[in-house]
Amino acid sequence: MNHYMLPYWNGNGLASPKYGNIAITRLINKMIALQGSPQNMLAKIFGGAKMLQEQSNVFDIGRRNIELAHEILSDQKIRIVAESTGGEKGRKIFFNTNTGEVFQRLL
Repeated sequence: MNHYMLPYWNGNGLASPKYGNIAITRLINKMIALQGSPQNMLAKIFGGAKMLQEQSNVFDIGRRNIELAHEILSDQKIRIVAESTGGEKGRKIFFNTNTGEVFQRLL
């Protein structure tokens, strides 16, 4: 599971997992290192709400975060089996690591 705040690391400073392209790639690579195979992986995507009311959609970080997740997972051929994204409300996620179940509560 990861939780990133911005879609892309710009190459300056630390390659932190607060950036989606770093967080998702690191998670996939960790699973591969543990003998996982991308074709056997499943993904569930949550978040990407428009939390800040912008006067324009120039930044639209939530939408860009969602698009990034779709792009990387598609490139890796990892199937998305559940999704709750977008909107204007944040989410609190409860992830049961034993069963893979995810429960969410809108904030």
